[in-house]
Amino acid sequence: MPTPERSRLCEHLQRLPYFTGLDAGELWRLAGLATWHEYSPGAVIFLEGDVNSGLYALDVGWVKVVKFSLDGREQVLRYFGPGEVFSEIGIFLARPNPATAIALEHTSLWRLHRSTLQPLFNAQPELLLHVMTNMADRIAQLADLVADLSLHTVEVRLARLLLEAGADDTLARQAWQTQAELAARLGTVPDVLSRALRTLADAGLIRFDRHQIMIIDRPGLQRRAQLAP
Repeated sequence: MPTPERSRLCEHLQRLPYFTGLDAGELWRLAGLATWHEYSPGAVIFLEGDVNSGLYALDVGWVKVVKFSLDGREQVLRYFGPGEVFSEIGIFLARPNPATAIALEHTSLWRLHRSTLQPLFNAQPELLLHVMTNMADRIAQLADLVADLSLHTVEVRLARLLLEAGADDTLARQAWQTQAELAARLGTVPDVLSRALRTLADAGLIRFDRHQIMIIDRPGLQRRAQLAP
């Protein structure tokens, strides 16, 4: 698709907490320095180990940030969708990326280079508080992920995911949300995930098909997730 008008990015930036303190002129100048990028499904946006160069603002599509083991196993750290930003560490340091970002579907985004953002934050340090708050939230989420992988079974992790992610007790599965993708999100393999889904379904807690997973018994699923109802 053609590069969108700069006014569209201005509207995008206005909705981000990072840039709520900027006036229209500052937003316009910032938007003029952003670069537009498009990726096909499966394309790598950046690789673990490459030098991080800035902040990414998603316009269309979904992206996953992952770590790979030496034998090729994948652990999904986070998913990002339209309107979200990622790679905040690139604002501060020219250091290697700690993970790899991959487009899950046709994806388009804006990249704001570090050299563009640093003068802005130097001039308006209060904006840094928004960035730091968001980064603190991400660190807390990663700590929860480590605890889940270390302390809980796949069945417990699956139950918790469904309780957290299911809107109106339904987790809609997008086209890219395959069994392998869901398994990578939970830090397991598809066969183990399939057994966990069947166990929860046989217990009358959920019902699932290729398109969605529905919670039938929320209190019961909370008990399986080892959470207080």
